[in-house]
Amino acid sequence: MSQRPYMRRVLGEPINARHAARAIVFGTFAITLVCGLLMRFLDRDEFPTLGRAMWWSIQTVTTVGYGDVVPEDTVGRVIGAFLMVFGIAFLSVLTAAVTAAFVESARRRIGEDPRAQLPQRLDEVNARLERIEAQLTKR
Repeated sequence: MSQRPYMRRVLGEPINARHAARAIVFGTFAITLVCGLLMRFLDRDEFPTLGRAMWWSIQTVTTVGYGDVVPEDTVGRVIGAFLMVFGIAFLSVLTAAVTAAFVESARRRIGEDPRAQLPQRLDEVNARLERIEAQLTKR
């Protein structure tokens, strides 16, 4: 049975910063769209047009919150709270992904991973310690 590339990624490959960022961006876009649509249909008094509902959704997920459009009922506030928390998570993961990309780029420029040299460096330190101990016991 052949697996599609995205299924191989989900089932077999470890996730990296780029894949995580892509998933978070897509998820945030989808949730922003769904929350805007929900608000349009759940609170038609405050959100008489889809444009107004999407404006509220975008400013809420980005944590800008101008205050020009505000849900008045409990359901709207719960959706808004969810969207705010998701927006903060989006910004955090996006920042982490950019940082990870910079670190990975620097690691590639430097060359070999320093952790790969650790066993060799430990052997060198042990050899030096043995030489020092041998010199000290001769005295």
